Amino acid sequence: MTKPSPGEITQLLIDWSRGDQTALDQLMPLVYDELRRLAHRYMRRERPGHTLQTTALVNEVYIRLIDQTKANWQNRVQFLAVCAMLMRRILVTYAQRRRSAKREGQTLLVSLDEAAVVSKARAAEVIALDEALMSLEAIDPRKSRIVELRFFGGLTIEETAEALHVSHATVEREWNTARAWLYCEMTQGGMSEGLPRGV
Repeated sequence: MTKPSPGEITQLLIDWSRGDQTALDQLMPLVYDELRRLAHRYMRRERPGHTLQTTALVNEVYIRLIDQTKANWQNRVQFLAVCAMLMRRILVTYAQRRRSAKREGQTLLVSLDEAAVVSKARAAEVIALDEALMSLEAIDPRKSRIVELRFFGGLTIEETAEALHVSHATVEREWNTARAWLYCEMTQGGMSEGLPRGV
């Protein structure tokens, strides 16, 4: 299969925004590999060799995308940015459910796909990072969004700059500042190892 052009993806996104459900059916095979790349970039920080993790995360994003009936899709980068946000929400929600059930002494019944998404050791790390990101968002929403796009979504500096309509230099500078701020926040908050790998 030849790589689809950005224009082709953009047109399908616009058609989907206008209510053409067949556009979604045409779009998903074109962006599936890209979504797997995004999911894999995050999931490679997990235990190696678990392809189900990436597949489970992409499938969950797809299910949530189907429900996006009023989205104003503009282009591929904006679409990937939304997918990155969805990945973060999925991972954080699962980690919170795992922590809550553990605190209450309950057995957490989850599907095989869910079990593969976030390991036990990773759940506390994901929640701590999410809490630190929410604190950063209250201070500087753009820096928080840059971390979300780069860490959870795996977007490059260039893709992040395009998604946020800022320069590459701005993204690089704010990415470095945000990482330093998050490191301080998480080490002071009791996360002795600081930031998760990749941040």
